Amino acid sequence: MNPFSKAVALILAGFLLAFCRPPLPAHAITIQEEEQMSREFLKVVGDHFEIITDSMANAYVRDVGARVLAVLPSQPFNYQFHIIREDVYNAFATPAGHIFINSGLIAAMENEQELAGILGHEIAHVVCRHISQKIERSKKVQLATLAGVAAGIFLGVGGGGSAASALTVGSMAAGQSAMLAYSREDEIQADQIGLEFLNEAGYSGQGIIDVLKKMRSKQWYDSRQVPNYLMTHPATEDRIAYVDRWVAHQEPGASFKPADPYLFRRTQARLIAVHGDAEIALKRFEADLAAHPGDPVAHYGYGLILARTGNRREAIAQLRAALTRRALDPYVLRDLGGVYFQDGQYDQALKILQGSADILPDDPEVRILLGRTQLEMDRLADAVTTFEALLTLTTEDPQVYYYLGQAYGKLEKMGDAHYNLGVYYNRIKKHENAIFHLEKAQETINDPEKAEQIATLLKASRKSALKTKQTVERTR
Repeated sequence: MNPFSKAVALILAGFLLAFCRPPLPAHAITIQEEEQMSREFLKVVGDHFEIITDSMANAYVRDVGARVLAVLPSQPFNYQFHIIREDVYNAFATPAGHIFINSGLIAAMENEQELAGILGHEIAHVVCRHISQKIERSKKVQLATLAGVAAGIFLGVGGGGSAASALTVGSMAAGQSAMLAYSREDEIQADQIGLEFLNEAGYSGQGIIDVLKKMRSKQWYDSRQVPNYLMTHPATEDRIAYVDRWVAHQEPGASFKPADPYLFRRTQARLIAVHGDAEIALKRFEADLAAHPGDPVAHYGYGLILARTGNRREAIAQLRAALTRRALDPYVLRDLGGVYFQDGQYDQALKILQGSADILPDDPEVRILLGRTQLEMDRLADAVTTFEALLTLTTEDPQVYYYLGQAYGKLEKMGDAHYNLGVYYNRIKKHENAIFHLEKAQETINDPEKAEQIATLLKASRKSALKTKQTVERTR
């Protein structure tokens, strides 16, 4: 997608938050409409940004969010937390409780208090239904269009400058965007309520002050680098001073407890090493290890970036060093097994991944690695068992179907092989391949339930393939 098209799509994604002036909740859109709009918003985000599927990082952010949510009264929807792979400092909430935070913002934080502060503030916006109240005022605009405009405001890359430029594309988008920005009253209310949530959850409000100051400091370098968060969430000096005064006069809640810094630092290290800029990550962890040679997180991050850049033997040494200082950390164990797998040391990988899977029975990444190792070792029945069990945990990762199809193929169970490969190619939108495998599966599979699934998938794949063909012909 060219930059102009991306900018339009992004700004067409920003309408959402700006609709946040705080009238009475009775004037908000319905819960069903919020959920519909959140689905539209997720489509826009997924089309233009990479949502990180890292199970460890996502679980950690979800756990911090859950700790804040635990003090809330009953909510009308389930909150979900997502990490976007972007360096720009940004975080935002959408209708129906979807909270997004950019990986670059987490990389810039120093502790869990800061992460909790941002999440608490965004949760407060959702609880107050600031977004849905503003959307109610624009019912004449389709929800899908509003979702697009909202995404543009929230997701604008390159800071406030490019977001503002993109908003000038189209008079409707420009006009609506003025209505969509959070008001000062919205921010004060989200600060007040968010700080109460944090206090009750056992966090200090100092974290939100620290991270807001970090984000605001960007403007001193270049106005184009003002974090988009601060464009959609005004962070005036008065507002920061207000939060500072609140924290100074607030007694810690009865449940206050310092968070284990290791969990935050380990998650941050993984995001930087696996999902950040490789060259920057390598320099960072080399410096960290030189400054703190006994730090398990420095060994862990350095091991991950070495594996990513191809130095697997040294990566293994660094991950083993991390384990000697943080014995049996299941995620470090999993990642060590993954590097052994990449290096072709399947016996070692199998032993380590089985141990990690015992500790992390619900982690999809360790299950995929374990199944792939079993597949490479021709332990085909074990691989099928592993991948079939994984499908009871998640059906989101299309790779599971691909590897399961390979395992069934090697076992000469061709109906099951073609079925799983058909699902895989359908999921990744290679519809001609999907049609081929699903038609083959249809010839051999007699199970009525699976036959019905195949028929449904075939119909969808044929329809998508025809649409693609017609689009190509029109553009010739």
